Amino acid sequence: MLRIVDVDYVGGYELLIAFSNGVKKRVDLKPYLTGKVFGELLDPAKFVQYGLTRITIEWANGADLAPEFLYEIGTAA
Repeated sequence: MLRIVDVDYVGGYELLIAFSNGVKKRVDLKPYLTGKVFGELLDPAKFVQYGLTRITIEWANGADLAPEFLYEIGTAA
């Protein structure tokens, strides 16, 4: 099972994510920040309020994304 083991804020709406398979990817989440829950994260102060769970990243407002999805949309770092 793929998990996120580390995450760093790059800038804007980009994160550098390390996955449990040893791969690091840069992920730009801006195109995906829509709707009621994810749209809140367009506020830069709210976007940086994230932490790691046992599996993925979760924001203070409860939003989270599957590690597989983040892996798929990321670019090699």
